[in-house]
Amino acid sequence: MTTNVKKVLHAGISVYNMKESIEWYKKNLGFEVLKEDGYVPPLKATIVFLEKDGFQLELFEYDEPKKIPEDRLTPNSDLQTVGTKHIAFETDDMAALKAGFVENGVDIAHEVCMEGNSVMFVRDCNGVLIEFIENK
Repeated sequence: MTTNVKKVLHAGISVYNMKESIEWYKKNLGFEVLKEDGYVPPLKATIVFLEKDGFQLELFEYDEPKKIPEDRLTPNSDLQTVGTKHIAFETDDMAALKAGFVENGVDIAHEVCMEGNSVMFVRDCNGVLIEFIENK
């Protein structure tokens, strides 16, 4: 086992529209812009870091983004596809969280109770799945 891995730094998400995505993550999850790297010519992409409670998201807006595959839009089919799946956040009040999402027009993809815990998946403005868990 290696012992020199220190902590999680960030998760990266490719987006269709940076401005719209920043506003979505601010409005619905409380993230704030931490750092704007601007346009990175070798990548042909704009990069912005968002942060909430010490956790960072690195957003990439490419000049020519590839569309998210259909099977990545549904939690159960996405889980069968090899690769990174989603980011999960804890909540202490799923009903209030859901009410806020409904009010904001957030796309709720899936809700289930697993082992007494409430689980909800939503899609961000790009179709990227995000999970929320309320542990009972």
